[in-house]
Formats: sequence, structure tokens, C-alpha cells
Amino acid sequence: MDLAFSSTIELAAAIATRKISALEALDAHLAQIDRHNEAINAVVILDREGARERAKQADAALARGDRLGPLHGVPFTLKDAHETAGMKTTVGFPPFADYVPRQDSPVVARLKAADAVLVGKTNVATMLSDWQSDNPLFGRTGNPWDLSRTAGGSSGGAAAAVAAGLTPFDIGTDMQDSIRLPAAFCGVYGLKPTEHRVSLAGAFPDPGSIPRSVRLMSCVGPIARNPEDLALIYQIIAGPDGADTDLAPVPGDPMPKLELKSIRIAFAGTFPALPVAAEISAAVERFAAGLASAGARVEEASLPKLDLHDDLAEGGKLIGMMLEAAQPEPPAQPTPVSRWFAALARRDRSILAWERFFESCDALLCPVAMTTAFPHCKPGSALTVNGKDESYWMLPAYGAVFNYSGHPALAFPCGRDNDGLPIGLQLVGRHWSEARLLGIAAAIAPLTGGFRRPPGLLSETRQRVGA
Repeated sequence: MDLAFSSTIELAAAIATRKISALEALDAHLAQIDRHNEAINAVVILDREGARERAKQADAALARGDRLGPLHGVPFTLKDAHETAGMKTTVGFPPFADYVPRQDSPVVARLKAADAVLVGKTNVATMLSDWQSDNPLFGRTGNPWDLSRTAGGSSGGAAAAVAAGLTPFDIGTDMQDSIRLPAAFCGVYGLKPTEHRVSLAGAFPDPGSIPRSVRLMSCVGPIARNPEDLALIYQIIAGPDGADTDLAPVPGDPMPKLELKSIRIAFAGTFPALPVAAEISAAVERFAAGLASAGARVEEASLPKLDLHDDLAEGGKLIGMMLEAAQPEPPAQPTPVSRWFAALARRDRSILAWERFFESCDALLCPVAMTTAFPHCKPGSALTVNGKDESYWMLPAYGAVFNYSGHPALAFPCGRDNDGLPIGLQLVGRHWSEARLLGIAAAIAPLTGGFRRPPGLLSETRQRVGA
């Protein structure tokens, strides 16, 4: 059993049956952090001694015969955005450099209540505002597959840490592809749930206790190395929590075990007028053909007749209005409330168009982003796609479309490009269909090859278990 690359479920089972201790699981991940984090720079806040004490307490609880949570003794990290009692939450923003929250966010509290052991925080883009994870406090995160390339953002540290075996899982945030894009770049799995499925309370540091403004399009979700781990963690963190009043009381169904012949997949290698690397669109079409050969019902998608550029622009306007509301001082000419409601009505049309689309399929298979992991660069620099310069700001368009519509979407690894970098594809489903989407991801995993360890990412944590 290679502890650093064991799954969350495997670690929890091995600890519960006393094949390994929580302290052994933690020490294996700390050793992997010591071995590789200096180069990757994914874990930027590390509570080594606190985590060791929490692991010892988990082992003591097991020895007493206490009731165990589903994540008992499993170490984990968190994107440096979630409020954590007694641990800094900075979002890579110098004015927040010393901010230590007084309480955990509801998501963090649920993970701790499930008996998971928090180890530290992972790197982000400054204020979560870019698709590369680089900031003045902690510097730049490299991609474990090629340190000269970006791990993505804003959850780049989280995806890189999971890919490198520094943690079995992390929790990202996603307003414009910020879970799925770094998951795709690093070759791991990431889930953006339906909007209003997982609490946003405390998902961003709030030293001044200002009214929460980000209430639409942003989501919190897990990053892991397989769909089963995503499903377990998602079920723990999803649902009403008494803090985020926008959450819908929709039951979080368990992930079903599906056969390929029961799955209906629509596929689109490209979206109208959105650029994408030819290798990615070819990967979509090739994988769709493989699914059809394996027995799934597959057809080329007849996409809703929407102006996706306009949708993305409208989403940007909504984000701008939400951020305006968060300013300490109101602008001289605040946006009229009528414009906010007009923007919501415009958004409703797109939501309903996608809901009608999903009446005829279980999931849409499509790209996550317009390219694979690209060399570190200044934000805003043109990106080369198919030999042409494309706008940096179009990078997350394939994911951001579904932030605007609020639909659940899951990134999964599916092969590598000509540079040996992971290609990530995306499954999108109707509102509230996370369980089936996860079941589809599990059913198709044998055809994708699933997670592959980045080359050179060795560990010395192999342990004979169950001998």
C-alpha cells in the first residue's frame, strides 16, 4: 500500500481496521510534502505539529472504541480560501496575510466532524482572480507534470497537491472553471456541484464581517484522484447547514453503480465560436467513439441555440455587480437594482435552455478548457492554440458556460497530449444530478485509464498492509 497515493476511501478503511494508524497516514503525506513540495509549491500553510496531535487523537479515539466518522484519521488539505479556526486564510492577498478566522466554515466543520485531519492550506491565485496560482505571499505553483507549466487556478495548489500525493483530497472553489481547469491541467478529478448545493458561507475570508456578496455562479467542491472519493466527500459537504440560506434542501443521493449500456451521452468536441486545441476536441470525439463501442448510447450533441459569448459576457457583468456590492464604500453611481433583475432574467433563459437539452441525455461530454497546461506567463498574455494566438480570457470558457447556467460538471483525466501533459475532459449534467454524474464518471473510468502518477513523483511510503 503506497500511503501517499492511496485513495481517501482506502486510507479510511485501513485506519478503521487498524491496518495502519492515522499517524502513519499523516507521516507518509508529510514525508511526501517534504520530498516534493519545495519544487511544486502547492502546500503553502502547513500545521505539522497540530496535524500530528489531531492524528494522535484519532488513534486514541479508535483505541477507545469511539464511533468513527467516514473520514476518521484521513489527512487532507484545503484551498487557501476556506475560513479555518486557528489557521491563516489569506487568498494570497497581502492585506489578509495575518488573518486567522475565529471559526471554521460550514464545509470545514463538516470535514472535521467526519474525523478528517487538517494538515494545511494550498496555493491560489491572488484573491482567486486568475487561472494561474501565483500571488505575492507564496509565489507560484508548478504543475507536477512539468514544473515550467501552470497547475491552473484558482485551485491550482489543490489540484497539484492531489496529483503529487501530498494529500488524498482537497476542497476547491469554482466561479469560472476554478476547480475543473486545474484538475484537468494536473490529471485529477474535480467536481463543481449544482449551484446552491454546497455552502458558500466562509468560502472566502471575511475579516470585516461584510455582507456576503458572492451568491451566484460560485460553487464549492472536491478534488481527488478518483470518482468514488469525490462522491464520498461531496456527500459529506453538501446540503443545508444553517449558515447559507440560499442552499436548496435537495437530498444528496448516493452514487449509483451504472452499466455503460444504461448511460446516454451527448458529445461536443467544440462549442460554436469558442476556441479549443485540436488535440482536446479530438480526444472528446475519440472517447465518445470508445464509449459507443463499449455499449453506451452516444450521439453528437445538438447544443442549445445560445450566444455563448454573450452568456459569458453576461456572467462577467453579474460577477462585477456582486463584487461592487462587496466594496466597503459604495460607488458614486451604483448599479440600479433593475439592471440586476434584468441580468437574472437573461440568465434564466440560458438555464432553461440547458435544462431542456438534458431532457434527452444523462450527460454532455465536452472540453474543460481551450488548452492543456501552458507555460507560466503574465496574466493576459496571448495563448497559442492550434498555431494561433487566442485571448487569455477565453481559457476557461468551456467551464464558465456552466457556472453561468449553474449546472453540475465534473472534470476527469483522459489521456495525454503530444507534450505528455494530461488532457482533461468534462461531463455536465442537469441540475441536481451530481449522483448520476459521479456514477457515470466511475463507469467510464476503466476506459480513460483514470489517474496516472506524474513522472518523477516517487514516494517512499509503501507499507505492507494486511499481512
